Amino acid sequence: MTKKWIAGFVLIVLLLIPFVALGEQSRDIVYVIPIKGEIGLAMEQYLEESIKIAEMDKDTAAIIIEIDTYGGKIDATENMSRIIMKANYPTISYVNTKAESAGVLLTISADKIAMAPGSTIGSAEPIPNTEKILSHWTSTLRTVAQEKGRDPELVAAMADSSIVIPKVVDGGRLLNLTTREAQNLGLSDVVATNYQELLSSLNIQYTSIEVLEIPARVKMAQGLSSSYVIPILLSLGFIGLVIEILTPGFGLGGTISLIAFSLYFGGSILAGNSGVAVVLIFITGILLLTIEAFVPGFGVPGVGGIICIIASIVLAADSVATATISLLISFILTGIAMFLILKFAPRNKHFDRIILATEMNREIGIRASKNYEEYLDQIGTVTTFLRPSGTVDINGVLLDVVSEGAFIEIGTQVKVIKVEGRKIIVRKLD
Repeated sequence: MTKKWIAGFVLIVLLLIPFVALGEQSRDIVYVIPIKGEIGLAMEQYLEESIKIAEMDKDTAAIIIEIDTYGGKIDATENMSRIIMKANYPTISYVNTKAESAGVLLTISADKIAMAPGSTIGSAEPIPNTEKILSHWTSTLRTVAQEKGRDPELVAAMADSSIVIPKVVDGGRLLNLTTREAQNLGLSDVVATNYQELLSSLNIQYTSIEVLEIPARVKMAQGLSSSYVIPILLSLGFIGLVIEILTPGFGLGGTISLIAFSLYFGGSILAGNSGVAVVLIFITGILLLTIEAFVPGFGVPGVGGIICIIASIVLAADSVATATISLLISFILTGIAMFLILKFAPRNKHFDRIILATEMNREIGIRASKNYEEYLDQIGTVTTFLRPSGTVDINGVLLDVVSEGAFIEIGTQVKVIKVEGRKIIVRKLD
């Protein structure tokens, strides 16, 4: 009886061994972290979070950094390079389409480099390309290349056009390599059309591939903090603000300005460039300008408001250089837009709100007015500050008018000196 019990126990153990072995077998997961679009602080935070996710998994076999970028911010790229180089698992850079500018540093930071057919890598000249910045950037590229066992001069030639490498690149142009050229020169290790082919070529065993998608907040931050989008948002913000100042009440101009500035600061916060304190500085600037709107002349509140708004915009940018360029572009675009509005608004009914084309009667309220010639040379009293637009009372009729440009206080006598379509221009009486 005892022998039967022993034989049965041994049989059960033998039957359970495959299941126990299967349970202990590693899943060998390969994590893929896409780096796409403009590189900035938001992308840096995403990479750091993704690397931590991969490192927390004991079944991680390797980490693929899939790169498709024209570059971005140097400081964020250098931080991302250090994050990749400190990873506790094997890392592979997979250039899928392009690794331009700052993307070069990310690519060479991994243990292995793979490129998809038809991809390119190079053209890593820093902007602005001052001697100090170029020296620092090429030194960083060389250091990382040497640490990863790659040709430092080959990598440096992608950033410094003065470097000459016989039969590779002549002086006066930046090095940019195709997939095959990079492989022939020993920069890349593998040419692969997909993840499976890449892992097979590098003899990496795996059971599954996990792609960590770029979060929506990062994509939004990339779009709103783009060097192309920022000047547009600032221009719309300033144009709307100027229109709102020139017209009574809160209307279309204020709405456009509020949306544009909200998107600008929202993108900055998502990208990690600023926080609530910067937004409070901007709000302070708007409040000071609002106070200025109810005070004759242009004094301390107005100047303080402008300083606060500009300061908040600079603080919300990723660099002073970016903020300065964006502000200059936005000021130019705002000037052009206001010139066109003032020039063509009198001829277009859609600009009635800006040029103040409506007529109000104290007894019958608002009514349409097609002919203002009857008010030429008539005298009225200012009922709201003219800055330069506002309201004038002429014989009991409230008319929206524009002064010649000077600020005119409430209660001042003015004379209608010109009528241009629906635009009434007045002058202060001595």
